[in-house]
Amino acid sequence: MLSLEKLRVEEILQQCHGKRIAVVGDVMIDRYYWGVVHRISPEAPVPVVEVEKESVRFGGAANVANNIQILGGIPLLVGLVGNDHPGTMFHEMLVEQGMETTGIVVDGSRPTTMKTRVIAQGQHVVRIDNESKQECPDHLRHRIIDAVRYNIHSIDAIILEDYNKGVITREVIQEIIAVAVKYKKIVTVDPKFNNFLEYRNVTVFKPNRRETEEVLGGRLRTDEDVEVAGKKLLAMLGAENVLLTRSEQGMTLVEASGAVTHLPSMAHVVQDVSGAGDTVISTLTLVLAAGATVREASVMADCAGGIVVGSVGIVPVLPEQLKEGMINLALERKGKN
Repeated sequence: MLSLEKLRVEEILQQCHGKRIAVVGDVMIDRYYWGVVHRISPEAPVPVVEVEKESVRFGGAANVANNIQILGGIPLLVGLVGNDHPGTMFHEMLVEQGMETTGIVVDGSRPTTMKTRVIAQGQHVVRIDNESKQECPDHLRHRIIDAVRYNIHSIDAIILEDYNKGVITREVIQEIIAVAVKYKKIVTVDPKFNNFLEYRNVTVFKPNRRETEEVLGGRLRTDEDVEVAGKKLLAMLGAENVLLTRSEQGMTLVEASGAVTHLPSMAHVVQDVSGAGDTVISTLTLVLAAGATVREASVMADCAGGIVVGSVGIVPVLPEQLKEGMINLALERKGKN
């Protein structure tokens, strides 16, 4: 597997600074209640969580934008919020963190997506979702597209982040990819099942194993199965690269040239996989924009994903953590050779 020397990692991370990445997709708020359980409720056979603290974080496409900012990039977040208190809170969070707010569109017909997680003794107890999955109305869909179109000359890359909450529609996909191709911008995709085969001519298509199995209609049990599936997706979508994530088995990069690279999982301890996909796509795209090759970007994204699953809750990867992880990988590779 490809490993990068310390100077190359530092060079790529340095070049990430100032790269402007448009993140288009379903924005969310993640609320956490942290506590302990000492007893079962007398009302029903469920644990009683005594809350010790609570926190609010960016989720969904907003978590992708947050990861980009933490790594030194400049995110342009484009998505929908409701005309409600969580929507106001979301706007305030963006301002507080110094992110642009011009790409956030208010849709009074839907609630702001909020996922509430209750965690006790480091374990998830329950998750409560408040959301709408209705497609973005036509009059707002064009504002989503225009937020990218009007900024296309100052954008270095575009991420399409689909959670099936209604922002990423067929028209949004087609229009944004068309303008990206016209101006030769990097486009990466984190797809979901509904629009899976609409993402044509992108730079990197990043499905997970389950989604790929559902679309292609077969189980991906071996490396050979994954290679065949990746090449099928390349042909079907006209993509430059497919990066297929495989949970504990890592990731597989299939390039249009025919090259295939299997990347083992770099997770040493798995506490919580929430948000790992966000970290992978944000790291991948930002370092591609910084001049990394797709193989270098895939290795760094794999490393970043392995880092964040070691923490409970959705957290971004820090540049120092990523640098250290890549240095350790290089040392491990030297030790084996």
